[in-house]
Amino acid sequence: MKKIVSFFITATLMMSGCTLDREPETTLADNNFWKSETDLRGACNKMYKDLPGFVNDFRSDELRDKSQNGISSGNRSVSGTSGDWTDPYNRIGVCNNIIIKSENAQVETGRRNRWVAEAYFFRAYNYFELVKKYGDVPLILKVFNSTSDADVVRARDSRETVIQQCYDDLEFALEWLPDIDDSELKNDWGRVSKSAALGLLVRIGLYEGTHKKYHHTPDGNYVDHLDKGIAAARQLMNSGKHDLYPDFNKLFLHDGEGRQNKENLFVKIYGPAGTINHKHSRQLESSITLTRNMVDNFLYTDGLPREKSPLRIHPESSYADMLKNRDPRLAMTVFTPGEEAYKGSYVPFVTTNQNHAFGYAIKKGYIGSEYSSDGTNDKMIIRYAEVLISYAELLYEKNGSITDDQLDATINKVRERAGFNVRLTNAFVAANGLDMLDEIRRERMVEFIDENLHYDDIIRWKTAEEVLPKAILGLIYCSDETTANYNELKNNLTAEDGTYKGVKVYDQGFIYVLEEAESRSFDPERDYLYPVPTHEISTSGGNITQNPKWGN
Repeated sequence: MKKIVSFFITATLMMSGCTLDREPETTLADNNFWKSETDLRGACNKMYKDLPGFVNDFRSDELRDKSQNGISSGNRSVSGTSGDWTDPYNRIGVCNNIIIKSENAQVETGRRNRWVAEAYFFRAYNYFELVKKYGDVPLILKVFNSTSDADVVRARDSRETVIQQCYDDLEFALEWLPDIDDSELKNDWGRVSKSAALGLLVRIGLYEGTHKKYHHTPDGNYVDHLDKGIAAARQLMNSGKHDLYPDFNKLFLHDGEGRQNKENLFVKIYGPAGTINHKHSRQLESSITLTRNMVDNFLYTDGLPREKSPLRIHPESSYADMLKNRDPRLAMTVFTPGEEAYKGSYVPFVTTNQNHAFGYAIKKGYIGSEYSSDGTNDKMIIRYAEVLISYAELLYEKNGSITDDQLDATINKVRERAGFNVRLTNAFVAANGLDMLDEIRRERMVEFIDENLHYDDIIRWKTAEEVLPKAILGLIYCSDETTANYNELKNNLTAEDGTYKGVKVYDQGFIYVLEEAESRSFDPERDYLYPVPTHEISTSGGNITQNPKWGN
């Protein structure tokens, strides 16, 4: 049985969050804490408990919930308060508390730094989450002893300043965190290691480098960020400690848990039943659907995309036509008609939740035995495949080129693991009129479906303005594959020529339109950032300002 992180934490520490309308730290009676290494470890456990795990991201054109998502559709408004702002600051407050108050512990410096390194890691993780959503944010690195402290109403620091602090925090973490194969982690699996710190450096370097390149944000050089990611990726790739799990199907099941899976870099630990659980398998049936928009990104077995491959069946006359001659990951990601699924054989357009049934049912990560119970399989937050594909993208974004050897070590290695043995090479791209960067990006999209990366990707690529205002599409209707009544669905299906209400939305008939383009919008001058909650602005005495075009 796997050993999970224990979640002992004192009541006072659970109060020690840090928001911009903060309680003075003197109200927290934790003077008798912070004495021993046990106290430091216990304090750090709070950060693991608060770490988000299975979260299905409906903000892009990738997944759809039972109803339209306000961020994906461009129909959100400015809120008074938001957990997107306060939750990371609460977690950062816990990190600051540990970093500062650990100095009181009567612990040898190296051992103290080992636990403080966890707090530095999580502080960087949470500040990165804030920057991705809000851009500039107040950088708070202290514990407040008085409400008169000027930083209680601190203005927003530049995103470059905050990201540089993330790098500093991760460098400290990298120095003092244990190696992933250190003996103390063998009996305490799930705690962050040097590998997790390097993985986060890769993610931040790629995100911020490409964001700066395409959005032209002030301060700093985008290449410097790319170099950070490249260096971290190389260190991981050269360490010999990580590799791809051999079975893509089992990667997301209990088989893929623990250190025996060398793909794991940073995970959220769940289970056993009765401790900390999730409902992921049940949610896959009840509220999550994959869109045709994303399905179309899967290549055909000749390595060509849908718009170029002669292997494509067009027009499709069945659900199975969409699956034929495709990258094997497609059949590993969605259920096929007749396949054992949530409550028996999968039937398109038929489930307990009709809105959900009209998109592609996700098989990836589904565990049938946990459909009616609490899920206990761990959530991979950063895995080695991300490092490999990110490395390829980092190289191309920096150099404008990538060698075939580099492609073999990254993109092609990930493909081969899934049994997709068509190599991406420079000659193949040139011969078929493809764009190398598009193919690298495509690899991210198909490999990481429902892994909370796609929205962040289209934001940093600055492509959200292209993909989000379009119609969101679902299944093809074939009367001999479903018991659903055509007359009840026909008003939401494309005509034989791919038009919908007189407008061409696709090149295929009888495709279910989940959301009309007219119901969706994206303002590139506004929607690449979240609106700052009005409560944070009003309680800052005007020091915190609103993001562009979101009003005051």
